[in-house]
Amino acid sequence: MKFGKEFTSQMVPEWQEAYMDYNYLKGVLKDISCFKKKNAPLPEVAATPKGSLKRRISMYRAFSGLQSRFSFKGSPGRADNEDEEVILVSSLQQEGSQGHSQTMFLMSSEQGGEYEMVFFRRLDDEFNKVITFYKKKVGEVKDEADELSKQMDALIALRIMVDKPSIGMRSDQVMMDDDTTSSPGSVVPTHNIRSPGGAHMEAIQEVEMTGEEILEEESTSKEKKNLMRFRPAPIEILDNVKINIDPATPISTLKNVIRTSKANVKFSKDELKKAEEQMKKAFVEFYKKLRLLKSYRLLNVLAFSKIMKKYDKTTSRKASKSYSDMIDKSDLGNSDEVNKLIERVEVTFVKHFANGNRRKGMKHLRPQAKRETHRVTFFVGLFFGCSIALVAAIVVAVRAQHLLEHKDRDKYMNNIFPLYSLFGYIVLHMLMYGVNVYYWKRFRVNYPFIFGFKQGTELGYRQVFLLASGVSVLALAASLFHLDMDMDPKTGSYETVIELIPLVLVFVLLLITFCPLNILYRSSRFFFLRTAWHCLCAPLYKVTLPDFILADQLTSQVQAIRSLQFYVCYYIWGNFKTRSNTCQDSNVYKILYIVVAIIPFWSRFIQCLRRLFEEKDSMQGLNSLKYFSTIVALVMRTLYDQKRGTFWKVMAASTSGITTIANTYWDLVIDWGLLQRNSKNPWLRDKLLVPHKIVYFVAIVLDIILRLVWMQLVLDFQELPHLHKKAFLAIVACLEILRRGLWNFFRLENEHLNNVGKYRASKSVPLPFNYDEDKSM
Repeated sequence: MKFGKEFTSQMVPEWQEAYMDYNYLKGVLKDISCFKKKNAPLPEVAATPKGSLKRRISMYRAFSGLQSRFSFKGSPGRADNEDEEVILVSSLQQEGSQGHSQTMFLMSSEQGGEYEMVFFRRLDDEFNKVITFYKKKVGEVKDEADELSKQMDALIALRIMVDKPSIGMRSDQVMMDDDTTSSPGSVVPTHNIRSPGGAHMEAIQEVEMTGEEILEEESTSKEKKNLMRFRPAPIEILDNVKINIDPATPISTLKNVIRTSKANVKFSKDELKKAEEQMKKAFVEFYKKLRLLKSYRLLNVLAFSKIMKKYDKTTSRKASKSYSDMIDKSDLGNSDEVNKLIERVEVTFVKHFANGNRRKGMKHLRPQAKRETHRVTFFVGLFFGCSIALVAAIVVAVRAQHLLEHKDRDKYMNNIFPLYSLFGYIVLHMLMYGVNVYYWKRFRVNYPFIFGFKQGTELGYRQVFLLASGVSVLALAASLFHLDMDMDPKTGSYETVIELIPLVLVFVLLLITFCPLNILYRSSRFFFLRTAWHCLCAPLYKVTLPDFILADQLTSQVQAIRSLQFYVCYYIWGNFKTRSNTCQDSNVYKILYIVVAIIPFWSRFIQCLRRLFEEKDSMQGLNSLKYFSTIVALVMRTLYDQKRGTFWKVMAASTSGITTIANTYWDLVIDWGLLQRNSKNPWLRDKLLVPHKIVYFVAIVLDIILRLVWMQLVLDFQELPHLHKKAFLAIVACLEILRRGLWNFFRLENEHLNNVGKYRASKSVPLPFNYDEDKSM
């Protein structure tokens, strides 16, 4: 792989604009190479540049006037070394600004020398951009390290208070045996607190350590100037600290709301456990940020080295050593602050959160990337092939038995078809998600970070397709078996068993979903269940992006939710043995038919209200109104479908029209960030990940059309001949799922670009302790 592609593939997606623009500099060198080849045999007078090189030279001349504003800061004279005779790299200073690098090209009088000056001008701009960004991020992580130090002080004090609350310790009576030396294989205390009586209280369990780990501990403890020092603090520090732990259950949320004072708050083991969990997450995220920053530094240093070597090769000069020496002396080349922070975080995490077990601690800090296997691809192909064969078999059975003209056709479509259509909705939604994952990965949308997946546990598109095709095979095989048994007169005595097939299939899927064993992507299943529980319990949980994204998905699965209601109706209220079902005519069922459909919309409405009160964002208020209007429109359409009449038809059409306009505008402008008149890409947005603009315009048209499928109800399209009403409703539901899949891609693309614009590559983890002095500042 060429370095340019490898460099791009290893970039932090959210920081891509802060990296050195290798491809642009490579393009400049290509233009210089072409110019030199053209004009090599010509006399002293240089030819007039053309094309992109001419544009770059004109830009350079425009910027050349700015050089007079800078003053050289100890500019060195020309040295005897041949490398230094090509360029001189100096530090320039402007009033009120930081020092920047400026390269002076000493061969400008040669043929084409002016064009090489363009290269160095842009090279300096890129280097200054990189060094400025790096210094800013280093400052941020140092500040965060100081905050984590304060948090660790409070955590250690809390451990002392919880384990031995009767011991009152003064700040001069607390010590930490960091300088204790041990021999290989000995037991090393990870956190020994010495009390006045001479007894030891071990806040963390002692473990056996290898000689290599002990040497690393000793070398780290002997550093006199560490950027992070976690010393045990006196328990008096808790007098100025308030525990800030997010409620873990709806009950704890309600208790947190009605709690009016801190007087009754007691330090408990429960609070300690939650605080430790939050600190673990904070350290893992901080460590990830440090590794990203280290990778950023190394990649850019390598890129500058590569481009200078390419310059030497193109121009037959020797300037790379001088520029590399300048980089090595800069903060980008010789800064060791990030490496020291990484080492200190590793030692601290292993000592305080892994009981001294380095292997266990590093497993948390550096989770292994998930390995792709050919076995998954094989089973995906196998299951999809089986699904196609089963579909073909069902079609042949229907045609061979003339089931479309059968006298019991309506009874089958009204009772059995809704039971199996539930699995069709699920499979289609999973397929759309798999397609989304494929294109997110192709266009470098960092969807694991956006969704908050634990590193190494996110499902790739192959895994999603495997699950979807597996469910498809189960549902289609059950449907074919049910159909064959239903048509065979020899199996008439098994009517009860036959009718229970869909219910058994539902229980199988529920068993797989809730299975506690570490099989079938348990972490992803539990992530889904936890997020779904947050949606159902809204607003008792803090709203995160996965919560409202899943709630949005559920708003497109209204028909699937109603199918679940029909399961209860069919197997509990009705007589499923004879397929005689009258519960759908009851008023209770009709009311529940409306209630279950508005649950996901109500969840989103409540989520928006909570975010409005917490974040004070007026847009969330408007978003809540949008979902409330959708609830009203859904209720009116359902009432019209049940009661008919001109009044209900007008109400359904008017409310649906209003909410369609609001939802479409919100989709295109707010969620997708499109339809910006003054953007670089007219009527789209400034930044686009998909290279073909026509894709966005097609998506806009499709979203508008699919938003109008509700019109089939008021225009009575469902009365089409040769198409059963249940089949038509299934088609409409599938169109909504397809629209949601289209929406998902552009919604996350816009979210990713927002993260890129803010250089947000790591999560903000809430810390467990609030200091009183922080509030007064």
